[in-house]
Amino acid sequence: MVINNIRELRRSKKWSQADLAERLDVTRQTIIAIENHKYCPSLELALKIAMVFETPVETIFHLEERGNEK
Repeated sequence: MVINNIRELRRSKKWSQADLAERLDVTRQTIIAIENHKYCPSLELALKIAMVFETPVETIFHLEERGNEK
């Protein structure tokens, strides 16, 4: 599962979900789904998110570590 810290970044800038959605040209529902880890954004959208927050994409998104499952 891909984990992100978009909610925290958004709140640190005092942006609403609608504000961020407008900056990214997506719907507020898309932001909600990404923040709740229900939707993994495309590479293009992930890069746009990184640009909006002026933060490297790997700082925003990371894979949740799992046990030694095979």
